[in-house]
Amino acid sequence: MKSILSLPRRAAAKLVGVAISMLVHFLTAVRANWQGIEPVNRQRVYFANHVSNADMPMIWSCLPPNLRRNVRPVAAADYWLKNKLRAFVGPEVFNCVLVDRRPEAREDGHDPMQNILDALDDGSSLIIFPEGNRNMTDDPLLPFKAGLFNIGIARPDIDLVPTWIANVTEIMPKGEVIPLPLICTVTFGEAIHVNDGEDKTAFLKRASNALVALAPKEEKL
Repeated sequence: MKSILSLPRRAAAKLVGVAISMLVHFLTAVRANWQGIEPVNRQRVYFANHVSNADMPMIWSCLPPNLRRNVRPVAAADYWLKNKLRAFVGPEVFNCVLVDRRPEAREDGHDPMQNILDALDDGSSLIIFPEGNRNMTDDPLLPFKAGLFNIGIARPDIDLVPTWIANVTEIMPKGEVIPLPLICTVTFGEAIHVNDGEDKTAFLKRASNALVALAPKEEKL
């Protein structure tokens, strides 16, 4: 890693990104399943289930390269800035949109949504995990936070695409660092939008249902 970081940062980030994508494909043979939507270069927010640290690289790696370069994961600043390696991989390799989740940041007037909207206004597509935290329960999903609804209200023309990652808990069990070699499928569903007059509770329930509908039968139980 030290020799890679001695390269110009942009070149090093591109090289590491290619290496991560190759490793993900080698270990999981990850494949994209596009249902009711096509992999076209259109601005989108991919919202996904969240059970593992492998979730974001899995989605990112299975996108076609011409789409991937414009897709930015939304991630927690406290995680990705924890050490120098993460601070390189998160912001530089994945080009993450970092949000500060600390209570004191909100007290200082930091609005996490502003970073997200700024990225959308710059033309980026996003990957988000609307549950907010990893789901360690037996339920298919945790209740969604308000962020997805707020995005849909603020930028109504942008497609919100449900994205289900299957098999991740087997690939990256809790407490494990090295993923297990299993096949993973990322299913992209039909885009949704906030309907006129639709309130937050109704929309988030509809979005959650649209996401769970993409899960394999055994993961819905």
